[in-house]
Amino acid sequence: MNNPRWNNGNLRRKYRDKFRAMNAECGICHGRRGAIHYDEPSDYQHPLSFVIDEIKPISKYKEFGYSSRRAAAEDFNNLQAAHFICNAQKSDKVKEEKKKIFLKPKNDGEW
Repeated sequence: MNNPRWNNGNLRRKYRDKFRAMNAECGICHGRRGAIHYDEPSDYQHPLSFVIDEIKPISKYKEFGYSSRRAAAEDFNNLQAAHFICNAQKSDKVKEEKKKIFLKPKNDGEW
């Protein structure tokens, strides 16, 4: 099976250039690990290097209403800049919404 990220390599390169030009911060850690190193190769030896992350994983494209893996990979609104290490740790997970906690009163009606 072909990698849907590279089926349209020209479009993907344009997206990479756009994120690089914006000097975007990591969409996963939001800069807690520092700035993205845009000039380093994207591999495990350079954990702060730049990769493009799919916010909604292409492996779960049907759950998010995409017609195909390729559609999910090419939707700019589904992409964000990320550190190599952050993207590796995120894997194919989706950022969970914070759960609301409701306190229950004691039997006597007091909190």
